[in-house]
Amino acid sequence: MWFIYLLSWLSLVIQVSFVTLAIAAGLYYLAELIEEYTVATSRIIKYMIMFSTGVLASLYLFEGFPMLMVGLGLFTNLVYFGLLQTFPYILLSSPNFILSCVLVVVNHYLAFQYFAQEYYPFSEVLAYFTICLWVIPFGFFVSLSAGENVLPSTMQPGDDVVSNYFTKGKRGKRSGILLVFSFLKEAVVPSRQKMY
Repeated sequence: MWFIYLLSWLSLVIQVSFVTLAIAAGLYYLAELIEEYTVATSRIIKYMIMFSTGVLASLYLFEGFPMLMVGLGLFTNLVYFGLLQTFPYILLSSPNFILSCVLVVVNHYLAFQYFAQEYYPFSEVLAYFTICLWVIPFGFFVSLSAGENVLPSTMQPGDDVVSNYFTKGKRGKRSGILLVFSFLKEAVVPSRQKMY
């Protein structure tokens, strides 16, 4: 009796590790696709936002969902459209990104509160959460690394490509590896001053 019980726990651990590995491999492949096809990804996310907006409006019209929950979901979709304007470059410190994170939490709170008061089958609750709350943030989350390996495309007059890429358009402020290289250059090979 105890042997089969231990065997069941061992098989559960093996199954969970395989599922975790499969999810990680799928996310890695999805991130690679998003990095390769950023324009198509932006278009797909835009269509997902439009579909979610239609679903939210339909839930209000046909199912009688609360106006506050649906209205906040529609406002969240509007904020997602704002994030899409700079896609694939998403700044984690931008007000749009911070507001979208806060709205995701508030939407989840309102949905949990509503589904705790009203009975719906689990599959319908899962459908709401998947389509209206999870798909779009998941798309943005997976595509966060898409802007890291893209060549620089915005330059100011007088900038060269390399300095614009490393300084990100900010004059006099260097960070990361460029700061280390400039420090080493000054320490090892001091600059000479021209004398006229």
